Amino acid sequence: MDGLILAAGFGSRLRDLFPSKPLATINGVSLLGIALRQLASAGVARAVVVTGYNAEAVEVAVGGMRSRLDLDVITVRVEDWEKPNGFSVMAGASYLPGNYLLVMCDHLLSSCILRGLAGADDGGRDVTLGIDRRIISPLIDPDDATWVERGANGFINRIGKDLTQYDAVDCGAFLATPALAGAIGKAIGQGKQGSLSDGMQLLADCGRAATLDIGDAWWMDVDDPAAHAQAQGLLDEGFSLLGNDAADWVRCRELNVQP
Repeated sequence: MDGLILAAGFGSRLRDLFPSKPLATINGVSLLGIALRQLASAGVARAVVVTGYNAEAVEVAVGGMRSRLDLDVITVRVEDWEKPNGFSVMAGASYLPGNYLLVMCDHLLSSCILRGLAGADDGGRDVTLGIDRRIISPLIDPDDATWVERGANGFINRIGKDLTQYDAVDCGAFLATPALAGAIGKAIGQGKQGSLSDGMQLLADCGRAATLDIGDAWWMDVDDPAAHAQAQGLLDEGFSLLGNDAADWVRCRELNVQP
């Protein structure tokens, strides 16, 4: 399995705390480092990190992590990093010939979510999105969440930040086939701005966008100072990181024990 991490954005809401969102730290471990460890824990052997804003610093950090990771990592830079995130997907996916796990660098995810996606059947679908049906949660920012309305078969009917009717929230993790990048490009050709959700909606309209219910698995989006403080506090309650190894955080979070 390959992996793709989107780490190109400006991260304006965390700007007062950290000059670079991918390098923002939780208990001394960068969000990017956690994302890479989470992919490795799900069986990813090769990962592409798409950089943009502050790309040089992020790429240097990736270089320093390579020797400590159990996966091969390459970086791909997008110059127009202010464009919607679908452009980052297309840039990174061009280096991945098959299916891949797609994650955002600012999402903390229990590795069981990624393992579930990695094992999802891709027959009859071009993308599978991890969704959470717990739509009222202190870990979800309703003003920034991407909402999902599903059909009776569990496939996506509609997806977007502005939905008024929905039954789940996008938790920022996908099993993607090459068709996802193609759908984003097609959406751009139809006049859409080029967000990941634009491509997802196009696939949903074709009945090709499935979901995976994450059940009671834990995740959160670290997008602003309040969320950062919340993540910091959650990681301090009941367990801690060992040194700078975020894989220990993943294991301890799932086992719910203090190392």
